Amino acid sequence: MEWYLIAGVLLVGIALAGSFVEQLPLTLAVVYLGAGIALGPWGIGLFDFSAVADAGLLEVLTEIAVIVSLFGAGLRLRIPIRDRAWWVPVRLAFLSMAITVGLIALLGWWLLDIPIGLAILLGAVLAPTDPVLAGEVQVQDPWDRDRLRTGLTAEAGLNDGTAFPFVLLGLGLMGLNELGPGASTWIAVDLVAATIGGLAIGGLFATAIGRLVLHLRRRYEHAVGLDGLLLLGVLAIAYGGALLTHTYGFLAAFAAGLALRRIEHREQGEHPDHEERAPTDDAAATHPDQAPAYLAHSMMTQNEQLERIGELGLVVLTGAMLAGTGLAWQAAVIVPAVLLVIRPLAVMLGLIGSGVSTQQRGLTAWFGLRGIGSLYYMAFAIERGVTGADAELLASVTLTMIVVSIVVHGMSVTPVLNRYRRKSGAPSAVEAEVRA
Repeated sequence: MEWYLIAGVLLVGIALAGSFVEQLPLTLAVVYLGAGIALGPWGIGLFDFSAVADAGLLEVLTEIAVIVSLFGAGLRLRIPIRDRAWWVPVRLAFLSMAITVGLIALLGWWLLDIPIGLAILLGAVLAPTDPVLAGEVQVQDPWDRDRLRTGLTAEAGLNDGTAFPFVLLGLGLMGLNELGPGASTWIAVDLVAATIGGLAIGGLFATAIGRLVLHLRRRYEHAVGLDGLLLLGVLAIAYGGALLTHTYGFLAAFAAGLALRRIEHREQGEHPDHEERAPTDDAAATHPDQAPAYLAHSMMTQNEQLERIGELGLVVLTGAMLAGTGLAWQAAVIVPAVLLVIRPLAVMLGLIGSGVSTQQRGLTAWFGLRGIGSLYYMAFAIERGVTGADAELLASVTLTMIVVSIVVHGMSVTPVLNRYRRKSGAPSAVEAEVRA
């Protein structure tokens, strides 16, 4: 029964104090983390959760949270697919991602004497930036075209999927996944086909469903009023379709969000009137001109509520899991190296010749938050056969990375972004909406 009370107190407390916390130099994730530590074995001991022993449940919970967040990231990006603005996040999600995995693996194998398979797996788990915890540095308004925010949002949307091949490579080198002769199966299926297939399936399913819904609403005034169910249905179909065809469901979820936003963008144009951007009147749901914007806005609004609940629950669990996870000495080397050397170097190399300003490259390098995506891959690997000392090392380094990232990024995000806005003249999401 105490679970109901704990959940109720946390939800009500955050709802009441959320606006106050947002004025402080920290994020809500820092508060959630503190709550988890206080409620767990290091605090009053109301519940205990193990990253290794409970990896199966943790995998399911993080999987749900990540696909919801990836879908939301796609919905926030009102950028045409052929726009050159995509080159920056694509570079970050593919080139910088691979560099990050390689550098972490090299550090673990060469300096820390970690077996090469486990070192690559560790690099793949720690490399992706997080779509769940990075809301403060990502696009808040679909009409926001700031290169820093759009780049970080799209990178997080893509690289939770592009990390998957490297996770499978690490597992394969540990004898837990089939790589094929000369890694041919891994290259053809895991690296290429599953990536392209996930993006294609998510985009096609979401486009078909979105077009069908708009047709029924405009012509017959049907399929109205249950957008929450529609949201879950689109997510389940896109993600399930990807899994059924052995492609990457995370990329499918992101592509599904992009596809629904693309429908709205193509019908509303680049600069729609303010009233058509996010109509909330129920009559707009069936209005011939406003229906696409209403659908996109409604889906994004309901998705944001699910994101907040997922973030709260999983960061609280992360705080509680710290008590049962020993601090591996390797984490003291890997974590600062990732934050201060590897991520900045990977970003700088990945963005050579991109035209991104020095300031934006520096902030992109710093705001490479690690979080729920890394937690998912850690649990995924443990459930696929990583055991014993290897599992303990993986859990220790991953949790340490996530906690440090939550704290240092959470405490720096407000002052750093405020300074960025002042220097660049970029308006906040609220200011942009007022000006519109």
